[in-house]
Amino acid sequence: MRAVDVADYILGEMGDLTAMKLEKLLYYSQAWHLAWTEHPLFNDKIEAWRNGPVVPSLYFLHKECFKLKPGFFAEKIKPDLIQILSDDQKDIVKRVLEFYGSKDPHWLSQLTHMEDPWKNARPALLGELAQPNEEITHHSMFNYYSSL
Repeated sequence: MRAVDVADYILGEMGDLTAMKLEKLLYYSQAWHLAWTEHPLFNDKIEAWRNGPVVPSLYFLHKECFKLKPGFFAEKIKPDLIQILSDDQKDIVKRVLEFYGSKDPHWLSQLTHMEDPWKNARPALLGELAQPNEEITHHSMFNYYSSL
């Protein structure tokens, strides 16, 4: 599974979203999938950028857009290339959307800044000066979210 497949599903469930909010919902979908199944939902790397976690492979598909509509990614990479999530994957993503989906994107960003996976990937000493390429590892997400 790829991040673009999960992002396409999230947009289908939620409707129009800002790119920032989509990135945060994608991050939490990955985090909770790891915590609950011990397996990643998608294989793409997540990095600790200044405004929170970002999936670079997805960012480069939407970087010119503030708001994304359902079907956005299918148009970018051809609809027949989008993979369908399994029922178990859909169930986890739906639970994440039920909890985080109504939250403001900036609130979600601030939440990620208070949690260990982002803080450990982006040391406070570097703060705003840190480069946006520090990876938030599956291991750090699993350890943190499975302990909650």
